[in-house]
Amino acid sequence: MAIRKTFNQEIHQLEDEILLLGSMVDQATLDSVDALKKRDVEASRHIYGLDLKINAKRYGIEEKVMVMIATQQPMAHDLRLLASILEVAGELERMGDYAKGIALINIRMGEEPMPEPLIGIRRMAETGINMLHRALMAFVNEDAETARQIPVEDDKVDLLYNQVYRELMTFVTKDPRNIERANWLLWVAHNLERLADRVTNICERTVFVVTGELKEIPSS
Repeated sequence: MAIRKTFNQEIHQLEDEILLLGSMVDQATLDSVDALKKRDVEASRHIYGLDLKINAKRYGIEEKVMVMIATQQPMAHDLRLLASILEVAGELERMGDYAKGIALINIRMGEEPMPEPLIGIRRMAETGINMLHRALMAFVNEDAETARQIPVEDDKVDLLYNQVYRELMTFVTKDPRNIERANWLLWVAHNLERLADRVTNICERTVFVVTGELKEIPSS
């Protein structure tokens, strides 16, 4: 009985670590978009450097999970949960890479001014991060029903991406010299779109933990 209590405590600690990693990714993503909007290159350099902490947190979670699998020999639900924690930590680390990528784009743009305000980019970030926060809460609460509903919202992110794309094409049409900046910003939008896609992967893992079925959740 004491062994089981210790195991459950270690699981809860891992879930807390996942939420902390998610919070780090949340902040890095929103900060990277804000730095881009403000053309704050120093802030982007700071965000770029913080990616090392996100990576370290992911590897720390992986190490703890591997130790638990080796020493506790979990079965059924517990094994699915530990395997899914590994997967979710990897998804979050890759999301952190997207924030790092946005920071790098801002650095490479240097002194180039931003085009007209791209509201869609900020909205993409906010929508994706909102999805991520709820997906992680569903994961730690093993709420499969909520996890099944969240991926539908990916359509909102796709619509915003298309809006940004149209705005950037208009920007280039007005002056072809803007093509390089437009290309950079399109990559920013692409990174945010991919972040939302990875939220769906987390939702699929939640359903797997609860039901034992690992399958794709349709976004619409």
